[in-house]
Amino acid sequence: MSEIVIKAENLSKAYKIYEKDIDRVKEALNPFHKRYSKDFFALKDISFEIERGENVGLIGRNGAGKSTLLKIITGVLTPSSGTLEVKGKIASLLELGAGFNPEMTGVENIYMNGLLMGHTREEMDNKVDDIISFADIGEFINQPVKTYSSGMFARLAFAVNAFVEPDILIVDEALSVGDAFFQSKCMDKMRKMIEGGVTVLFVSHDTFAVKNLCQRAFLIDGGKLIMDASANEVVEAYRDSIIKLRHELTGGQSEAVSDIVQEMKRASKNSAEGKINLPATAENIKLNQEIFNKNAAYQRVQNGAANFENVQLLNLDGEPIFEVTFGQEVVLRMVIKFNEDVPALGIGYHIRNLNGVDLVYNDSRFSEIKAIFDAKRGEIYIVDWKFKVELRQELYNFACSISIPIEESLDSPDLCDFVPLALQFKVVSPNKYLSLPGGYVHWHNDMEIRKQETDNRD
Repeated sequence: MSEIVIKAENLSKAYKIYEKDIDRVKEALNPFHKRYSKDFFALKDISFEIERGENVGLIGRNGAGKSTLLKIITGVLTPSSGTLEVKGKIASLLELGAGFNPEMTGVENIYMNGLLMGHTREEMDNKVDDIISFADIGEFINQPVKTYSSGMFARLAFAVNAFVEPDILIVDEALSVGDAFFQSKCMDKMRKMIEGGVTVLFVSHDTFAVKNLCQRAFLIDGGKLIMDASANEVVEAYRDSIIKLRHELTGGQSEAVSDIVQEMKRASKNSAEGKINLPATAENIKLNQEIFNKNAAYQRVQNGAANFENVQLLNLDGEPIFEVTFGQEVVLRMVIKFNEDVPALGIGYHIRNLNGVDLVYNDSRFSEIKAIFDAKRGEIYIVDWKFKVELRQELYNFACSISIPIEESLDSPDLCDFVPLALQFKVVSPNKYLSLPGGYVHWHNDMEIRKQETDNRD
């Protein structure tokens, strides 16, 4: 039977906001309890249950209320209303160095934090070497932590919290300051903790990491719990909300689009087109269109300028397929219809595993800058991608996107159509070793084995 370790009911956190500092005094001294403030709800009526061993991601824009919720769970803040029940020891990385004494050395802080978590000196003696090894900050472990960089704080803080055997581990963006290798170590350690039954709450703007680590996620916005679903569903909904917000703020395309389009045209190498030459008749581009339309309805994001009419996976004879042999060459075909005049359109696709993790990504800008230029309303274009499938034997999904280029400062294209589940295919292999775990993507290697000749003339 599953055990609920965190339960929140109608949880709210309100702060009083004053227009002027003097209003605080007026409100405190007013004999009739007149209010000179208004309430700002950092959290409002949030309810959820988390079971032991679940790994839950928290997603939302800055100021959405994620950190406030975590601070209430850890006891740093008290709620204004509602109830919260937490069972078990909590280790948290909410703020770098929180709980560290800056005058004490790293080793001394390890022992102090372990004792605060309820471990004895003897227990910490058995853990300290593992913590020091994982933190890997060298001789600084014997220096006062006030001399540490933010990266060293992150390393030591995570190592301490990971090895004191908590029941619940809470991580709030603290790992973003570490280097890539350290972040990879942390992710691997958290996976092992999850496998061992530790409950993990993970806050990050890295949606790839959330999808990779978490099975479930919360979308929080304006202090409210907007969505509680699988990590994949929540991440796609969050991306959708960000894209729509940016589109509203920028009013769609900006004046800089024309400059970007001209630059793309100059860099485009259209002479390389036309090498695949699969038939694209009005009849065969509609094959399996019903299947595509059914799949595409799932969390699709569109702005109406252009859309996918169909997405097909074809063999080199132009026949639709849903099963691919390892090493087989295939063609991913996209049928795109324009509902408006569009100056330039970029195209891309993702190959994802069934957990929604991106394994392969390709974009029309990568090896040679290509795009659909100066498309007119009502026109239909066929885009074919030819490649060799070298993936582990498993089921995979294609996600497909088309977008209008905008300024890089906005950090996101203007999506015309994004289909998270365009089609699904299965990879099979006659080689039994390619069905074993140990990585999803394979690639060709030139391999040579030689025995080194030795000189026996001693």
